[in-house]
Amino acid sequence: NKNPIILGIFLYIENCNDGRLRFSKQNVVYKSNKTGKVDSISAAELSQATWRRVCLGHGIKLATSAGHVYKYDGFRDTDYEKISEFFKANYKVELAEKDMCVKGWNWGTAKFSGPLLSFDVNDSSVFEIPLASVSQCATGKNEVTLEFHQNDDAEVSLMEVRFYVPPGTADEGADPVEAFAQNVLSKADVIQATGDAVCVFKELQCLTPRGRYDILIYPAFLHLHGKTFDYKIPYTTVLRLFLLPHKDQRQMFFVISLDPPIKQGQTRYHFLILLFSKEEELRLTLNMNEEEVEKRYEGKLSKNMSGSLYEMVSRVMKALVNRKITVPGNFQGHSGAQCITCSYKAQSGLLYPLERGFIYVHKPPVHLRFEEISCVNFARGTTTTRSFDFEIETKQGNQFTFSSIEREEYGKLFDFVNAKKLNIKNRGFKEGMKGKNNEYSDSDDDQHDAYLERMKAEGKIREEGDGSDDSEGETDESFNPGEESDVAEEYVRALHLSLSFSSFISTHFPASLLKKQKDANAPKRPMSAYMLWLNSSRERIKAENPGISITEISKKAGEMWKQIGKEDKEVRVSSLQGRADNKKKPGGKKEDKKRKSSGGEKEKERGGGNDSFKSREFISSEESSSDGERKKAKKPKGGKPKPKSKVWRCHSDNQ
Repeated sequence: NKNPIILGIFLYIENCNDGRLRFSKQNVVYKSNKTGKVDSISAAELSQATWRRVCLGHGIKLATSAGHVYKYDGFRDTDYEKISEFFKANYKVELAEKDMCVKGWNWGTAKFSGPLLSFDVNDSSVFEIPLASVSQCATGKNEVTLEFHQNDDAEVSLMEVRFYVPPGTADEGADPVEAFAQNVLSKADVIQATGDAVCVFKELQCLTPRGRYDILIYPAFLHLHGKTFDYKIPYTTVLRLFLLPHKDQRQMFFVISLDPPIKQGQTRYHFLILLFSKEEELRLTLNMNEEEVEKRYEGKLSKNMSGSLYEMVSRVMKALVNRKITVPGNFQGHSGAQCITCSYKAQSGLLYPLERGFIYVHKPPVHLRFEEISCVNFARGTTTTRSFDFEIETKQGNQFTFSSIEREEYGKLFDFVNAKKLNIKNRGFKEGMKGKNNEYSDSDDDQHDAYLERMKAEGKIREEGDGSDDSEGETDESFNPGEESDVAEEYVRALHLSLSFSSFISTHFPASLLKKQKDANAPKRPMSAYMLWLNSSRERIKAENPGISITEISKKAGEMWKQIGKEDKEVRVSSLQGRADNKKKPGGKKEDKKRKSSGGEKEKERGGGNDSFKSREFISSEESSSDGERKKAKKPKGGKPKPKSKVWRCHSDNQ
């Protein structure tokens, strides 16, 4: 409803056709140059004629007594007098001149006159909508939305107009929105539900558009009825049907491809995706007699049917749409499923390799046929070495990247693509393949790979920093099975035949990069308060509970630790921490005792019976002992050193 003049111009372009217009005394005849269609208006039926200015000059609007309206333009300003005189003399109709409103206002009055909806501002028309071009009419709170049939011949066409209807503009007791919608539907070419539905499926789970919908099956169209939105889908807009098993083998996808798509605001849905559980059963009875069912569907359906819910829906849709249902072919992934888990545009989904293409569900759905694929590419994953990317490039130049595919799926997917004879961009053994089949040649041989050069440079820097030997110093290469390298040809051949990533990773990456090494000089983490207390209390717990197991000791210790108060814990832990620090201290009690004992012996040897006090500064180390003691401490020939024995020397005053 904003800038209605632009909307009116779009509508004008949609209905514009070149042709020849002839005025005669008996009738007005127009013949289209493109289609050859002829429109003839009898002079007796002509009731009104209007001359007005349009975007391409001047035009004539003709109305008949039957309610039909015809509009023609391309006239010059000087043609007005000639045509006006001809109309007065032969048709007895006055050619009235009327100007269009060009103020640009979007607030006015909607007038319904025959097959036209005219939007006027101050009694001047802003634009007119032929109601026969309306395909859908949806209502909301104080709002009516009109959708139009798509014109494939026009470069630009109007597809949707929304009108805000203020409350209180209709007769008392009537809803103004519903009154507006009824006026449109009375003349619009909208799909109408005439008669009862063939069958109804209640509360089906729909992934796109998301929600729960009741699906009403009519002979000519499909009606989706939800809490917020309703969609009417003609069977002529259905292109393909897919029935796809979920990877968990407990659910099924039923996909309906649409062209043109259904619309919800600015969003377009080219695929209708339903999700079913295999365990859901249904007994279905068609709202038709058996003779009519047999005559119309030729044995494809029966009046009473039973089975899984997804089977009933797919069977009914196949019979009414009259199209085959596509299912996955012979492809089986690493886990045995007929699909591959991957991501597309940051959304996780499933990629199904079909006999004639690929389909990805579910957000957003993508269907690519083999005939529109230019080439495919297997690329290394950007975030981890445990996955790879599968890139598909179409002949139109569009690229679709399916990422985060498990590396175990590489062999299966490569074999499938190879069997379908698709052009693989980074195929290995280019020269050998060219000798067998030229269509397998690589189209990317002469292109400079900036990413490859950067990764090689980074690999060299890492190797120099780590100081690894030559066996682990190979440069990093991109995931390109066909790139030449210094690795032995036999090993490369084994790598491609195995179609695995494990040998590739171990070959192209130094072990120092794959496994993080610990620093031997790193400081050790201190023990927690609980572990300090447990080490000191373990023997006491064993003594109090004889025969207790190791696991029971931990449980008992945990209960005891909880019973100790917070302040008591701090006191005990601080004392235990002090003891642990003294043991680790280089000048601890043990060394002090050794020094004291050795110092006392030396002092008595020197001073004989002198018992005078000597300070610690005069005590020498064990290295200053006598020569005799050194000889005793020497290691005997041909044997192990004798352990040092403690000698106690006693002195008396009688020596």
